[in-house]
Amino acid sequence: MKKTFILTHLILFLFSCENEPVFNPVLYNPDLTISQNLNNGVQVLEILQDNDINSFYGVYYAGGYIFHVNESSGELIVATDYSEIGNVAWGDVFELDTSFLVGDGDINTELIIQGNEIDNSSNGTEFGSDDYAFKIVSNITHSGYNDWFIPTSDSMAAIYLNVHSIGLGDFDESLIYWSSTKEGYFPYVMAFNFESWGGLPFPGSCLEVNGLLIARKIQ
Repeated sequence: MKKTFILTHLILFLFSCENEPVFNPVLYNPDLTISQNLNNGVQVLEILQDNDINSFYGVYYAGGYIFHVNESSGELIVATDYSEIGNVAWGDVFELDTSFLVGDGDINTELIIQGNEIDNSSNGTEFGSDDYAFKIVSNITHSGYNDWFIPTSDSMAAIYLNVHSIGLGDFDESLIYWSSTKEGYFPYVMAFNFESWGGLPFPGSCLEVNGLLIARKIQ
């Protein structure tokens, strides 16, 4: 009788286990947050099948706050304040045009570093060290990541609109931040103060020192 009882319960246990749904963490789970799904390894494009793009904005993930989602490739761009380092210099002053476009900050950052390495223009200003914004950002490891760059002016505007204006992020309204967009001798800078600037980048001066806002891409 005892053996029959044990065998019966074993069969029932196996049967119930076979019919229990198997949880796969890399499949989208509507009961979890966007952040939890991303941390589980769920693909962005899969999450987008059930969620509006706006649900990503301001979510803290992979070191920063999501401000851009590429709906074709699933690439994310996140940004965060790095003002803990204090205001820093632009670097060498020389003529250079860089991109305004969202997503081009990594290219801009590299172009400006290359410009600092080779520039000896007679009508420019030599900074004379590597202690400048773009070189600093290219060398940092922050929140466990080492692929940071300074975002473009259009990215700054997107950060303001998609994150800061809805009360999210960690951006300091008392600061002016460098962008990596530059026209000639005039870099674009950005402030996040609602009353004074309204989320629009504006031309600054390479001779100033400003705060750092850093960004990275997640493929």
